[in-house]
Amino acid sequence: MPDLVGASDGIGTQVKTYLFGLFVLVLLFCLYVLQSSAQSRKLRSQLLETREDLISTTVSKSYVDNILKSMAETLMVIDTDGTIQRVNQAAISLLGYERHELIGRSAGDLFEEGVDVLSLLKQSELNDVIRRVDTSVVTKDGRHVAVSLSGSVMRDEDGEIQGMVCVAQDITERKRTQEILERQTQELARSNSELEQFAWVASHDLQEPLRMVASYTQLLSKRYKGKLDADADEFIAFAVDGATRMRRLINALLELSRVGTRGKDFEATDCEAIYDRTLVNLQGLVEESGAVVTHDRLPTVMGDVTQLGQLFQNLIANAIKFRGDEQLTVHVGAEQRNGHWEFCVRDNGIGIDPEYAERIFVVFQRLHGKGDRPGTGIGLSICKKIVELHGGRIWVKSQPDEGAAFYFTLPLNEEKSSHE
Repeated sequence: MPDLVGASDGIGTQVKTYLFGLFVLVLLFCLYVLQSSAQSRKLRSQLLETREDLISTTVSKSYVDNILKSMAETLMVIDTDGTIQRVNQAAISLLGYERHELIGRSAGDLFEEGVDVLSLLKQSELNDVIRRVDTSVVTKDGRHVAVSLSGSVMRDEDGEIQGMVCVAQDITERKRTQEILERQTQELARSNSELEQFAWVASHDLQEPLRMVASYTQLLSKRYKGKLDADADEFIAFAVDGATRMRRLINALLELSRVGTRGKDFEATDCEAIYDRTLVNLQGLVEESGAVVTHDRLPTVMGDVTQLGQLFQNLIANAIKFRGDEQLTVHVGAEQRNGHWEFCVRDNGIGIDPEYAERIFVVFQRLHGKGDRPGTGIGLSICKKIVELHGGRIWVKSQPDEGAAFYFTLPLNEEKSSHE
């Protein structure tokens, strides 16, 4: 009996040990399942994030590709050896090569001799920018196309240079337009020079025969006036008047031609001194007309003293010539604005219809008959030419019977830019 009891206790112990081991196994399995589930959820989360990143990357790449495809300018991505790594559709269209013919090709082969892409890359390393360089590319069929080359350096996260992005803009039309403008400018300068020379030669060479005509018509007038009939006296008077007016016109034309051909280098010019000399020159005309001429303190400007004296004299004399019935007042003023001096010669004369504000500056354009107001119709044209040669402009503001204000601009004197 005791042996049976002892055997029973041994079996119970084994059962307990077995059950405990089974419990531990179940517990470990449950822990494994729980851990695997957590890892699965984490893995699933990572997969979802990766999927989202991949989708985002795909969208971004597609977006960038669309941008490159829509660019009108030629774009090339070049590595540090000067080899083309990528091009856009504009580059293919401009150069005439297929994409596979451009990828792996040296970029220097596509540019005209003298443009080294690698040198441009090294020059741009300091600021990562390639400034615009006008050059030309050589297409597959051998044509040279003018382009403006610019771009920037590419760097990795560590700041190491990976290559360069080059953009070439086709400037063929711009170059053609620029060449046309330069050619027209040269032609215009040549034409103006020839015209000025012709005007000077013609007016100079006409002086002698005209002097002879004027002298003999005046001699006829003195010797035979009253000795012939009334018609003869009138005809002689017409001839004398015509010769005199022609002489004035030729002198005025000669004076106009000299404005462009005999100018001096610009220097600091005191307009106060010019104004004083002008009034001395016009003293007889001022006294005869009874005009009152006043002025503000005038500045020192950069200009040709002789031409500026002519400008002041013509404008003040013009105001006296076109005075009205009341006493004439003429005022000369100047003020600094927008980087230059703006002068004004204002009078209370007969004024000008605004319709003719531009016409009065054209050579030989007169608003009055020769018997109404004396003059050649060249004075204001000379003023316009002088002002434009000084880099300024001239205009008039006026109304009939309300006087006129002639404005013109002159450059500042760098050393003295204020009234003194």
